Amino acid sequence: MKEAIIWHNPKCSKSRECLKFLEDLNSEGIIDKVIVRLYLKDNPSFEELKDLLRILQCDPLRLVRVKEPEYQEGVDLIKLMIEFPKLIERPIVFYQKKAVIGRPLEEVKKLFN
Repeated sequence: MKEAIIWHNPKCSKSRECLKFLEDLNSEGIIDKVIVRLYLKDNPSFEELKDLLRILQCDPLRLVRVKEPEYQEGVDLIKLMIEFPKLIERPIVFYQKKAVIGRPLEEVKKLFN
């Protein structure tokens, strides 16, 4: 089964745009299912964030919204994202053992090419 998972924040226009794109792919039969994770309510664990960083092959700072007031320099960013999930850049899309930060939407589209 071809599933896409989105870590989604419904208040974010980029996240809503990405979810719409995934729902369209589902309607067209390109993917079988869209799983929506409201990560602000269902916080990712330390292991999930470590796995995401491994898949993305990036430093934790790349995943953090540094302009949020909860951001603090010089602390363990993974633990900070667990405590304040709104710091996690959004949306995140997982598909077939790959993941991307969905800003811009073109990054998500690359997963399906």
